[in-house]
Amino acid sequence: MNELQTILSDSVNGLLSERVTKALVQKAEEGEFPAALWNEVEANGLTRVLVPEEQGGAGGTWADAAIVLKAAGEHVAPLPLAEALLANWFLVQAGIEVPDGITTLLDGDFTLEGGKLSGEAPHAPYGRHAAHGVAIVKGEVALVALEAAKIDPGINVAREPRDRVTLKAAPATANKTSLPGNAMKLYGALIRACQMAGALGYLSTQSVAYANERTQFGKPIGKFQAIQQQLAVLSTQAAACGVITDHACAQADKRGSDAAFEIAAAKIRVDDASSIATSIAHQVHGAIGFTYEHGLHFATRRLWSWRAEFGAGRDWAETLGRETIAAGADALWPHVTAR
Repeated sequence: MNELQTILSDSVNGLLSERVTKALVQKAEEGEFPAALWNEVEANGLTRVLVPEEQGGAGGTWADAAIVLKAAGEHVAPLPLAEALLANWFLVQAGIEVPDGITTLLDGDFTLEGGKLSGEAPHAPYGRHAAHGVAIVKGEVALVALEAAKIDPGINVAREPRDRVTLKAAPATANKTSLPGNAMKLYGALIRACQMAGALGYLSTQSVAYANERTQFGKPIGKFQAIQQQLAVLSTQAAACGVITDHACAQADKRGSDAAFEIAAAKIRVDDASSIATSIAHQVHGAIGFTYEHGLHFATRRLWSWRAEFGAGRDWAETLGRETIAAGADALWPHVTAR
């Protein structure tokens, strides 16, 4: 890692490992937003990793952002850290000043006329807690204050806020960008893939630790070959997802939205891995892993939720399949190996 990445890793992992406790996550699931933790995250500049230094950010790359995103997933931080990081990057691309406070992503059907934004985002992450939202309408990035928005609370399987946000002619600051029409879904898939890779890493570490602690027939269950085989599969899945998300972020830095193939492949891979890894983790933990008192489910429920957001793996696989067919048989091998 370079110097910035080392600083980011120490900062985000140090903060989240200390502050994100089981009690804090439980309270968040019950509806209590961890405002003090959010303030610390903002004070450490973790939502502005992709914002240039002259605008108060770290001036980082997607490779740098991956460190923060994976840490957020690994520590199951009950915060819109990933969403704010991406929303702020969208604003930078449009030359719009990044505001303080929580800015969420408004992924939905919107119209932008005369500087007024109207429409609905059915599952806005932490919409009830956000001061601003960012939408993309026909190539324009729009920043809108949510104080006048109609917000209907909702949650996902992980009990994270996913609120319906409705706007009617809300004043917005908007600028044209070179972002593709599917930028929200594309880069949303990238942040989710990175978070999922972090959560998969947690499952691997936690399962190995539990297998070495839990005894059966006079020895740790991790000494049994069947358990060792399952843990090896889990660790391999987690490692593969770490590599493919790092590659997707590196390509996004080099080629921007032209890295859509790599981003799609990463989301497909982590979606597949999440099904395998969560099954193994719960098998290794046995009955205790299914109880609310144990912390395993905080990660597994997030993986189950995140794999459906910004395009499930099967949706991205269909997209890649259609693109491959359209390109023709002669383009198949170059299309795959040129990456």
